[in-house]
Amino acid sequence: MIRVLIACVTLFVAVPAWAEIKIKEVTSPGGINAWLVEEPSIPFVALEIRFKGGTSLDVEGARGATNLMVGLLEEGTGDMDAQGFAKASEELAAQFGYDSHADAVSISARVLTENRDEALALLRKSLVAPSFPQDALDRVREQVLSGLRSDLKDPDEIASARMAEIIYGDHPYGSGGEGTIESVTHLTREDMIAAHAGALAKDRLFVGVVGDITAEELGPLLDALLGDLPETGAPMPVDAVVDITGGVDVVGFDTPQSVAMFAQNGIDRDDEDFFAAYVLNTILGGGGFESRLMEEVRVKRGLSYGVYSYIVLRDLANVYMGSVSSANDRVAQAIEVIQDEWALMAAEGPTEDEVEKAKALLTGAYPLRFDGNGSIATIMVAMQMDNMPIDYIATRNDKVDAVTVGDVKRVAGELLTPEKLQFVVVGKPEGL
Repeated sequence: MIRVLIACVTLFVAVPAWAEIKIKEVTSPGGINAWLVEEPSIPFVALEIRFKGGTSLDVEGARGATNLMVGLLEEGTGDMDAQGFAKASEELAAQFGYDSHADAVSISARVLTENRDEALALLRKSLVAPSFPQDALDRVREQVLSGLRSDLKDPDEIASARMAEIIYGDHPYGSGGEGTIESVTHLTREDMIAAHAGALAKDRLFVGVVGDITAEELGPLLDALLGDLPETGAPMPVDAVVDITGGVDVVGFDTPQSVAMFAQNGIDRDDEDFFAAYVLNTILGGGGFESRLMEEVRVKRGLSYGVYSYIVLRDLANVYMGSVSSANDRVAQAIEVIQDEWALMAAEGPTEDEVEKAKALLTGAYPLRFDGNGSIATIMVAMQMDNMPIDYIATRNDKVDAVTVGDVKRVAGELLTPEKLQFVVVGKPEGL
């Protein structure tokens, strides 16, 4: 019965209207900070935990260690093996998630109020005292290796890997956080212990909590859950030096359709022109069928089913990227159209109508992100990591609405560098 209840809570949990979300900043007796939204209408709590650094913390010769370590956190702790941990989670109707990214290790928890303390005590064991048993290490390692072998046959993954090499070089961003077949094959249990100590520490911790819990209850809970983690972790990597000079790099691959990625230098999240760039991207390639690239590449010429652009924000570098897939005999034309539209937007900017439609799309879609406790907790953690003010949710749409056509035209001329647009094409493209 309890398992049915948790499923229903996950799907139908009531949340406050997005514009009325009231965030409290909570500091535990032990000094752990968190952002909290109290929502007592349903006996359910969602937690999102982030440890800044992620797979970029991997030391030389052990690429993929952080990713593999995170995959082992629910595979055993103390005298409890993977099956025992899974059974205990199920009996408590608790849902835990563990993931790694280039800039963070992420942990999520969804628990019922009646089982909250027991469920989070179980989560604590996996975070503070994972056992990294050798049999689990070997099994999860093989899963990672299987994925890496599959990536070698995936044009999208090949293009992404090659573009990362070109953009970031020897920086950790320049290679996949999952590691390589060679590096993952040689990872040891000692590497897991070192990666755990380096990645999961209180000096890089961010927490968002939403649900049936008060600020007074949350403080001691944070100390019980996270207080025994190390105070400091591994040193953070240095910023990546990004200087994209442009060109077309072709990676031969036997497929009837080529995959193309394109990139140029980006814009920082803290830049005063960020929202103008955000609107610009929506018009150029981020607005789906309303974007210029989709209109010119797909609708008018039928060169692709889809073409997209997106602003990539990372802690240590910022890039403006996009992607398109097209038949080998048409991908060269698709690239030419993208280059032309990039140059036209840089030279002339958008129309006033385009700007108003993009702003309406961005402000109208924003409330849809707040569709559950877990979503709100995730957004709050991202806000903290990006050093946003605590009232950002309430003011974000105002910032979008404040962007003018003049702002977007100016930013288009300053940000877009069509002569430095870098392409990576994987396939057998004709004419490139």
